[in-house]
Amino acid sequence: MTTTFASIVLQAPPPGGGMMMPIMLVGMIVVMYFFMIRPQQKRAKEQKKFAESMGTGDKIVTTSGMHGRIVRSNDDGTLVIEIDRNTNITIERQAISMEMTAAFNKRTGNTSAAAVTK
Repeated sequence: MTTTFASIVLQAPPPGGGMMMPIMLVGMIVVMYFFMIRPQQKRAKEQKKFAESMGTGDKIVTTSGMHGRIVRSNDDGTLVIEIDRNTNITIERQAISMEMTAAFNKRTGNTSAAAVTK
C-alpha cells in the first residue's frame, strides 16, 4: 500500500499549473506597455512635433525657464533666441518647453489672444 501511494504522489503534476506562470508574465508585460511605455512615446512625439512647429518671432519658454523670442533657426537644429535687448543665446530646438502665450494663459486662466499683446 505504501509503494502504491508513493508512485501516485511522484506521478502527480506539479502544483500551480504549468502554463499559468508564462501567461501571467506575458500579461504583465502587455499591461506595462499600454500603461507606461506607449503614453511616454506619445508625449515624446507630441513634444518633438511642437518644437519643430516653432518659428521666427514666436515667444517661448525653455525647459530651464528662460523666456525669449526666436530670432532665427539654424540648420543644425539649434535656435537663436533673444532674451533681452541685444542679448541672444543659442539653444537646442528640443529645449523649448512651451509657447509663452500658452504659459501666460495657463497662469492667468485667460483664454483670449487679445490679452497678450507684448
